[in-house]
Amino acid sequence: MVLCTGSIAYDYILTFKGRFKDHILLDKTHILNLSFLVDDLQKRKGGVAGNYAYNLALLGYPSAVLATAGNDAAEYRDWLAAHGVDCRGLRLLEGELSATGFTTTDMDDNQLTGYYGGAMWRAAMLGLDDGPPNVEAVIVGPNDPGAMKRLVAECRDRGVRFVFDPAHQLPMMAAEDVMDGARGAWIVIGNDYELELIQERTNRDINGLLEVSQVVVTTLGRHGSRIQTRDESVEIPCAPAAHEEDPTGAGDAYRSGLVAGLLRGLDLAAAGRVASLAATYAVEHVGTIEHHHTHEEFHARYREAFGVDLPDRFWARD
Repeated sequence: MVLCTGSIAYDYILTFKGRFKDHILLDKTHILNLSFLVDDLQKRKGGVAGNYAYNLALLGYPSAVLATAGNDAAEYRDWLAAHGVDCRGLRLLEGELSATGFTTTDMDDNQLTGYYGGAMWRAAMLGLDDGPPNVEAVIVGPNDPGAMKRLVAECRDRGVRFVFDPAHQLPMMAAEDVMDGARGAWIVIGNDYELELIQERTNRDINGLLEVSQVVVTTLGRHGSRIQTRDESVEIPCAPAAHEEDPTGAGDAYRSGLVAGLLRGLDLAAAGRVASLAATYAVEHVGTIEHHHTHEEFHARYREAFGVDLPDRFWARD
């Protein structure tokens, strides 16, 4: 089982049928004041913990959530449980609102996001003992920085594999905490911008990060991804999308696919392709966890996208 940590949130997803760059005057950034008339608004279930867990369950891999949310997330908790996610580590806190994100996406898939942490700021009250026992791996996603620090330390102390995915919490994390999160990690992951920030904060390039962690993954949007270890670097192509609706949540789906593939014994290239296809399913729907596929559909599309069969052992636990 994979323990998924981070936020349980509601996402307000706004679509701007224009380009941010056309509305920014470079010589006026000191008085930046932008307003966009958006063309679409959707309220969806989200938050990285829920996103990771749902995608893992969709791929047939046992998953659990460890997170704090408000009482407004009771329906969300029941929905996750109905989709096979272990929610014993999800705490609904009286008098708190769940974390809420407001993301505006332009025609180039650039995004501007405002985030209210709400009940997430109390996540440090939970540790590994508050979730299911004997987890195989923990995804330490963007969360209250104190919670991330606690989970990294507990994973390292107990010898539990962990994925360090600080993402949008990087600006709030002290440099020493970013370095601490990378130290001993099974996987350090981020998009190319986030990896640049991690390298700046840790004063280590990719090779330097690989001295303290096992795998470094850089996601590159529609240009695919790169998975690096001390011994090899593998370029993963993007799985073609039938249509592009919303990139929000694609990165979380990628992480779930990668973890499921590696834990099921796939090599880096095959696991990366699983991750790439999982991300594409998310891109094809508005919202982070609105997509669905059967195992047969996933297998057929993997072959169509990459020209090879998904190894049979990927579904070995089903």
